[in-house]
Amino acid sequence: MRARAQTLLLAAYERLPLVARVFLIRRATPSFHIGSICVVERADGHMLLVRQSYRRGGWGFPGGLLQRGEEPADAARRELSEELGIDVELQGLPVVVIDVKARRVDVVFHARLADESPQPERTDHSPEITDARWFAPDDLPRLLPEAASALIQLGRTFPPR
Repeated sequence: MRARAQTLLLAAYERLPLVARVFLIRRATPSFHIGSICVVERADGHMLLVRQSYRRGGWGFPGGLLQRGEEPADAARRELSEELGIDVELQGLPVVVIDVKARRVDVVFHARLADESPQPERTDHSPEITDARWFAPDDLPRLLPEAASALIQLGRTFPPR
């Protein structure tokens, strides 16, 4: 009986105009925020971490939410430019971290500073970043949950804090 009802509902759904189908899907399925995170690493292995003014409890990787219609790689480069005044070169393919409870999807990029980029620092034009520092991989501070998840997805190990 249930399979028959599902078949009838799917047949009715198929006949709906595209606008109506998109409307129903957007109302019936959970929405997620999409962010881009950059794990910026120097040649000596040190990683760039930031403290954000709106987050407490640890350090994270620079990045932020995508704007409507923006590609994740473009968002990653934009966020680093806006927040820290730096340019990066993205390395390899990103990994994706899904946090179902927070309804967040992070696209995590490995990056290095572009050759002509200034060194990162907290800038007055970015109230989001209160501090930016390089840390050795074996001496990382307490990380925000999404930063720890990003490292795990990149196959990195780090000392527990």
